[in-house]
Amino acid sequence: MKKIIRTAILVAITILIANSLKAQQSAQYSLWQFNQHNFNPAYAGLDNSLSVTGIFRRQWVGLEGAPLSQNVNVHFPVVFLNSAFGLKVENDVLGAEQNLTATVTYAYHLKFNENVLSIGLNGGIFQKSIDGTLLNPPNQDQNDDLIPLGNVSAMTPIFSAGVFFKNENIKAGVSASNLLQNSLPYTYTANAGIQLVRNYFAIFAYKFEVGDFGIEPVVLVKSDLVGTQIDISTTVYYSEKLFGGIAYRGYSANTTDALALFAGYRVSENLNLAYAYDIPLSALNSVNTGSHEIMLNYNLNKTIGMPLPTKIIYNPRFTF
Repeated sequence: MKKIIRTAILVAITILIANSLKAQQSAQYSLWQFNQHNFNPAYAGLDNSLSVTGIFRRQWVGLEGAPLSQNVNVHFPVVFLNSAFGLKVENDVLGAEQNLTATVTYAYHLKFNENVLSIGLNGGIFQKSIDGTLLNPPNQDQNDDLIPLGNVSAMTPIFSAGVFFKNENIKAGVSASNLLQNSLPYTYTANAGIQLVRNYFAIFAYKFEVGDFGIEPVVLVKSDLVGTQIDISTTVYYSEKLFGGIAYRGYSANTTDALALFAGYRVSENLNLAYAYDIPLSALNSVNTGSHEIMLNYNLNKTIGMPLPTKIIYNPRFTF
């Protein structure tokens, strides 16, 4: 089985390189509903204070070459500027391929009554590395010049944009990544090339109260206009300390991927911990035992950049 999987990965990577395929889908997470700045820069600052989130995901345990992802992002509002700033760093490993992303974010907030409309942009660097030593069969001559002999990498600038609306009950946003659809300039052979493809995201959430419980169904749609994936999640909150829920990834027999169960606990006033386990439902369920994901979030819970004080106009006719 390992030889079959290794051969499949080799063929997939070779086809990807040889045909200059438009590539680079976003890394997959099951706790995405608690880390929305990761895919929409307009979400920056909407946690109302300094928010630091770290996620570690091990996907398809037992499958050789399966994805391994780490994501850390920071964002915070500056109230007197009606703005927010952020930073995201991500490492996503898939077999012989490693994707590193580092971006900075700016968002502008328009506030009216209890509603906030945010417009966000981010930009940074994306690097993709391919380790040819993991693709070449041992003790055999290298016959394909499209597969590197060692580890090669290429780097390109990336940009994303989004809008996000939020009030007490509703969250909704749309965003797009890889706006420029740049190519990665590999130099080890003239025929190799990978072009980034634009990814689109749309999310809608509605939170309501039932007694002591808060319930929030969320729908996330991800698409590159060729393929589409839909995540549906419901989170139940209790006493501001505990939360848990269930999520389903897919929308038809051909797109069904996994059922995710997750739970979290508010460790302190500032710290939240969550864990998710994916039950595989696709054809890969015969070669893996599921996916594990853990998230840690820190929120300062203090206002950063107080609003400017109201100007005082003194009346010269009266003194006190």
